[in-house]
Amino acid sequence: MQRVDLVVVGAGAAGLMAAGTAAGRGLSVYLIDKNEVPGRKLRITGKGRCNVTNNCDVPTFLEHVPQNPRFLYSALNRFTPADSIAFFESLGVPLKTERGRRVFPQSDRADDIADALADWARQNGAVLLRGSVQRLLTRAGHADGCVLSDGRKIEAAQVLLACGGASYPATGSNGAGYRLAEEAGHTIVPLRPSLVPLACAGEDAADCARMAGLNLRNIGFSVYDTVRRRAVYEDFGELSFTRHSLAGPVVLSASACLRDMAPGRFRADIDLKPALSPEKLDARLLRDWTAAPQRPFAQALEKLLPRNLIPVAVRRSGIAPQTPCSDITRAARRAFGEELKRFSFRIEGFRPIEEAIVTAGGVSVREIDPRSMQSKKVPGLYIAGELLDVDAYTGGYNLHIAFATGRLAGESVQPQA
Repeated sequence: MQRVDLVVVGAGAAGLMAAGTAAGRGLSVYLIDKNEVPGRKLRITGKGRCNVTNNCDVPTFLEHVPQNPRFLYSALNRFTPADSIAFFESLGVPLKTERGRRVFPQSDRADDIADALADWARQNGAVLLRGSVQRLLTRAGHADGCVLSDGRKIEAAQVLLACGGASYPATGSNGAGYRLAEEAGHTIVPLRPSLVPLACAGEDAADCARMAGLNLRNIGFSVYDTVRRRAVYEDFGELSFTRHSLAGPVVLSASACLRDMAPGRFRADIDLKPALSPEKLDARLLRDWTAAPQRPFAQALEKLLPRNLIPVAVRRSGIAPQTPCSDITRAARRAFGEELKRFSFRIEGFRPIEEAIVTAGGVSVREIDPRSMQSKKVPGLYIAGELLDVDAYTGGYNLHIAFATGRLAGESVQPQA
């Protein structure tokens, strides 16, 4: 094979963007991926809808990046969320902005984004090769290509690693990029799942199972750190229960803030009635129960709570389900109201990294030039996307980071001498 200007390892969001950008500048580019169809992980993001970016300015964007936000300043200013929207619409993919400034294709099809990006990269001249990279090549300390698992040798003046994190391994994103980066001399910040459900244990896990499939909207949500004795995350939005964990947007975003996870350290508190103060909620309960004094306690909650949640709330209250409302004391009623305002779950830990949307940790950003995405350890080696030790909250931020860092790398590589 002929020697090329750039070989890109990984045809995901960052890799496709980098390959298309570099090829569009006239560089010769090979794009290597183990999957037959490029953008495999991109095609399942946002539950198959693809949350492309977040329609906000750069300062607001950076507020949603808890890990190493300053590192992204150059990349985000070179390729802003507005630039991303204009880019995909120029490729013929109409977009729309939904709640929380989240941007999706109007078709609600992630395939439209992946196909448009892959077609653009090909049309610009990037050549897609199917294969798995076994090791990187260097010459006199400079990146010089790679060797594939089948023995093929790809010579290139520059190499970009953009092969994703360790989440969603079924898509081919199995963490191999961390090994390649580490073999090149880079420090790998310990990996952990981010944007991932929070697992419960014991009776709390049993309660999750009892409510599995239940989706709660417009709830208050906070996470309390029992070591630091303060709330470390507060939000309002949507939450769901699985057989063994808490899930949904507010939970996924909260997981990105929990850096020192240990069993039982964190407690999740759900405010089931955030629009009502404790006093107003107590007045609501009193009004409902006074209107039907002989009605059993559990039945009296049918207009107040979702059906699947009632048995759990009743059990936690300590009030027998068949107790007539008129027999419930004032103290018991107020205690029940407090329970609804702080419906708590002890957090055992994160669900496995395979269930995470993104991988936290990765290549230390201290070893990457933020103005180009080039390695400070190995000239000619670039790293972009999820491999970097940067992660953000849910809402289109992580995908945009992949696009922006890939774009910057594609603009920074140079034709071979």
